[in-house]
Amino acid sequence: MGGIVVPAEEVAERVPPPVAGGERESLRGHLEFHRATLLTKCAGLTGDQLRTRSSPPSTLSLLGLVRHMAEVERAWFRRTFAGEDLPLVWSPEGDFQVAYDAAEADAGEAFAAWRDEVAHARRIEAAAASLDETAWSPRWEAEVSLRAVMLHLIHDYARHNGHADLLREGVDGAVGV
Repeated sequence: MGGIVVPAEEVAERVPPPVAGGERESLRGHLEFHRATLLTKCAGLTGDQLRTRSSPPSTLSLLGLVRHMAEVERAWFRRTFAGEDLPLVWSPEGDFQVAYDAAEADAGEAFAAWRDEVAHARRIEAAAASLDETAWSPRWEAEVSLRAVMLHLIHDYARHNGHADLLREGVDGAVGV
């Protein structure tokens, strides 16, 4: 369980989101920035460090956040927007909190799943002709636009990246990574 899971040299430089430009470019830029931020927060840590919990009774860890965001990407882009009939990976009942408990999780598997879901999401977003395209969301019981899905993911990543800041500091004292 010991080696570095995400070597620091593999983490691409976070590109700041555009401050001017079109709506789609801006949404894509913000989403990519937050995806890169989560990966950066995890870079250079071992599987054991990634499984380090925040504070009892919480089961939250950096690895749990990666698993959670893999589920979120899958749920919103593939299951909702693309209408794919596939189960969630760690949250079969749709309880995303389950993914947080990563005490026995395989870090390599979690990062592979997250990267795979991000790749699917990028393809789905790029294939959509417009941010106004919609799909039915059972969770919200409404038609949701691609715009709303992207905004929701940006919000979710931003919130959890704040958690990742605190988790990383607790693991090795690193701040501002």
